[in-house]
Amino acid sequence: MTITGYGKHGKGLMKVTAAVFAVLLTAVFAAGSNGARADEEKALGFTETVSDVVFTLSTDKTEYDSGETINYTLTVTNNRLRYYTSKAQFTYDNTEGLYSATGEALPNIIAKLESGESVTVTGALTGDPALFPPVEKPTEAAKPGGNDAGKSNLPVIILCAAGGLAAVCAIVFLILRAKKGKGGKAGKAMAVLLALAVGAGIVPAGSGPNGVTCVSAADYDTVVSRPYVKVMYAGQEVMVRMIIELHQYPKRITIPSAQKDIPKAITCHDPSIFKDFDGTYYIFGTHITGGYTTDLRNWTSIDGQFRNTFTEETKAKIREWNKDSGDWYGYLWAPDVIYNPVLKKYCYYLSANGDDWKSNIVMLTSDKVTGPYEYAGSVVYGGFTAEDAGETDVLYALGTDTLPDRYIKNGVKNRQWGNKWPNCIDPCVFYDDDGKLWMSYGSWSGGIFLLELDENTGLRDYTVKYDTDNHSDAYFGKKIAGGMYVSGEGSYIEKIGDYYWLFMSYGGLEAKGGYNVRVFRSKTVDGDYRDLLGNSSIYDTRVTNHNQSVGVRLFGGYKWRTFNQGQVAQGHNSAFVDDDGRAYMIYHTRTTDGSEGHTVKVHQLFTNAEGWLVAAPYITAGEKLSDNGVKTEDLVGSYDVIIHELAINYAKLEAKTPKYINLNADGTITGDFDGTWSITPGTSYIYLSFNNDNYSGVALKMNVENTKIETPVFTVVGERTQVTVWGSRSIE
Repeated sequence: MTITGYGKHGKGLMKVTAAVFAVLLTAVFAAGSNGARADEEKALGFTETVSDVVFTLSTDKTEYDSGETINYTLTVTNNRLRYYTSKAQFTYDNTEGLYSATGEALPNIIAKLESGESVTVTGALTGDPALFPPVEKPTEAAKPGGNDAGKSNLPVIILCAAGGLAAVCAIVFLILRAKKGKGGKAGKAMAVLLALAVGAGIVPAGSGPNGVTCVSAADYDTVVSRPYVKVMYAGQEVMVRMIIELHQYPKRITIPSAQKDIPKAITCHDPSIFKDFDGTYYIFGTHITGGYTTDLRNWTSIDGQFRNTFTEETKAKIREWNKDSGDWYGYLWAPDVIYNPVLKKYCYYLSANGDDWKSNIVMLTSDKVTGPYEYAGSVVYGGFTAEDAGETDVLYALGTDTLPDRYIKNGVKNRQWGNKWPNCIDPCVFYDDDGKLWMSYGSWSGGIFLLELDENTGLRDYTVKYDTDNHSDAYFGKKIAGGMYVSGEGSYIEKIGDYYWLFMSYGGLEAKGGYNVRVFRSKTVDGDYRDLLGNSSIYDTRVTNHNQSVGVRLFGGYKWRTFNQGQVAQGHNSAFVDDDGRAYMIYHTRTTDGSEGHTVKVHQLFTNAEGWLVAAPYITAGEKLSDNGVKTEDLVGSYDVIIHELAINYAKLEAKTPKYINLNADGTITGDFDGTWSITPGTSYIYLSFNNDNYSGVALKMNVENTKIETPVFTVVGERTQVTVWGSRSIE
């Protein structure tokens, strides 16, 4: 209701007062005639809707004599589109003394419910005679209040309230008229009165949500209801009550065998991509592993034969600094391969990670990308002390005979190394636009650092000097990300479009560790690197950043309805721009089965209109953006939508499942969210506004993962939250 000004004579206010009074009088008579029936309906049944599941509980009567049977009916209806509820067992919380009338266990199973299906559970209860003895019924005349007993006083209450409200309105009118105030003030006064009336329960207020959908830690939603009905039994109030928990799962889409297209996959931890001159793509990973492909989909492992190319002499030189024990390849992590045109060699940069931060990054060279590789030298060392620094290049690089005190104060012996300095692992080696050779490296603890290498040797360029301050060190180079033991590893830098992009993996690498890929960008190689919201990639205070909104998270745990398992702990990626200009990211992923097995996947990367990276919703299958853009009519339809919310329970293997929206021809969004959408004419740029954010990205056609079925998709990122969203038009 809109309240207008009362004008010179207060007509508006008086009209509103009269209208309110009339409404209240109507309520008086309605309450008088229907109050008893409403009370009876409330007593007879309970209805609640939680996440589109309707729970209804009713009894056959409201009053029972001692020894009578309470017959109850529970009905559960699943109205949630594209979701089913799994079979569930529930419990009772009835009033003490009520037990099964048949002597058998009370029914407590709710069958699996597809969308639109219902199930009814019936049962019978009776009361313990010792607790519910017979009650002698009084005559009508003997009842308290005579024949009027039990009648509602609500009409009198409402009538009094109406009279009081009318009086107050009249007083306000007189005051405002006396002061010759403006109409707006009268409107505000009336609004206050109405608000007070609503708060007092005089004017019926709108009902709130019937239930809350709790996102579970797995790939389902949890629905909880506690339906109950109160009745009189042998003169006592008793309650029939259940506690029900259901799990809602997205209805899976079954793909016919003829439509399946499952590529050949391999495992490779921390895959780093390299494209050889003959067009073959190679990946190299932790523990001396690798594989190759010609289409970025079907991979062949080379683990065994690749390991066999390393000679005993090379193995000994690799482990000379850290002297780690165990399998010779077990402590060798996250390599990166480039071709050096000056050396005319393939250069294999490898992390040798020992105890007590005693780590180094070695370079090996070969005439073939698959080896054999020979040791050429170490680029950088970690974990050195005053006693063994001479075994490294640190004194030479610093131009000193003694180790500076900062490496002792924040050193290995007093367990302070990680508070300041990096673990020398996870190299990424690349050329910039000017032909300079760089290496980023590091991880949790001191952070990610950047060194300039010598293009002629592939090793450290000792002519380049670095400052020593909070974000730089004369030996370790310039810090570009992380620090203070904040999670972040697997740095990878790739020039895509106008920017150098810094990829990092936050969280722990285990299935339950919360691994996820973040990106920052910079116009220059050495930073500073920032995300869409302007956050720096560097941390100067210690926080738990796994789910923090720093760095654009390309995606988190998710499960499409065509997947058997959810995808979790995706990370330690590499990236590259192919000869045709298309960019890709390569990473390993684990699944919601909780195992530590991991699989290599490749997604294409795109830039939105604002120049920010977004990742394709499915693994690559040769898709490309349309040269002529996309048309609105080509995208209209119903979409499964994965919202990669930052708050995700990675410790319990949570994988986001689809929500559902409709992209309508009139530019509106309906379904689980309301909003608007549009396409920039002649382009693939798509914009969506919903869920309290504005999203920008691209739209294209892709094959649904592991199928031959093509469908429109979109990938976008939010300008306010930098949360990413994937959409795929339903193929049902």
